[in-house]
Amino acid sequence: MRVRIDPERCRGAGQCAFTAPEVFDQDEDTGLVVLLLAEPPDTARPAVERAAAACPNRVIDLR
Repeated sequence: MRVRIDPERCRGAGQCAFTAPEVFDQDEDTGLVVLLLAEPPDTARPAVERAAAACPNRVIDLR
């Protein structure tokens, strides 16, 4: 799985960082999403999929 984000559409809800903290974080200054792992391990897949589904602005793209 490959993860891409669109930080331009992020509004800093933080659901991604809460749901999959090994893959996503939030910038301390802006609160916007920070992608930590573009190719997370298969074990992270369920959490990453939940994070993508929980994102209110749909900024997470999974391929």
